[in-house]
Amino acid sequence: MRIAVVDDEKNSRQELIRLIREISPQSEVYEAGSGVQAMQLLEKKTFDFLFIDIRLGDMEGTTVASLARRLMPNAKIIFATAYSEYAVTAFELQANDYILKPYDPARIRQILSQVSSCFPEQEELRIAISSNQRHTLLLDLNEITYIESHGSGKRCIIHTLSGDEYSDNTALGVYEERLRNRRFYRIHKTCLVHLKYVQDIFPWSGSDFALRVRGSAAELPIGRDRLKGLRANLHI
Repeated sequence: MRIAVVDDEKNSRQELIRLIREISPQSEVYEAGSGVQAMQLLEKKTFDFLFIDIRLGDMEGTTVASLARRLMPNAKIIFATAYSEYAVTAFELQANDYILKPYDPARIRQILSQVSSCFPEQEELRIAISSNQRHTLLLDLNEITYIESHGSGKRCIIHTLSGDEYSDNTALGVYEERLRNRRFYRIHKTCLVHLKYVQDIFPWSGSDFALRVRGSAAELPIGRDRLKGLRANLHI
């Protein structure tokens, strides 16, 4: 389970992170000390749920929560703050819960238990990539924005939200079949994209179209025979 803690008060942020790690040591915990840092984090990572302080130093935590809700509609948002008067605002934003500072360990345990129960049998969405016989990397599917064929077509380059790229000795067609039910769509003979990260579609060359994915400036051409299917999969 992946968790984000957003709080501009360092001591408060570290205390909550400590409690989370004690209660749920298997979870990945990320932190942001400002609204700007939180925005940057949300652009690079996806989360199962987020603890967000409503009053950050540079912006309202509700702004961060609104972005998180748009980018990750299934994420659980927990407002963590010393200001009880924000409870109504929290639930107007469809927050899943609301906790007050100073933190009660029993309350944190209760929240983590409730949220964890939403993922009891969730399949581990990772793929194994290998650039050689001695090194295999397990990569989270939620980190992948697109996969493109490389060279003769028997190898691929895997692109991620963080901007990292990985070379893999697997043909694109194999990935297409493997990820068919994981919201990946082949937009061109050379490219397979993660639909959740499609940012915009635009005229590209003549009557053709291309698209961009979140976290990348690359213009990815869309095959003419693939455009209709892409629009259908994006419900546009």
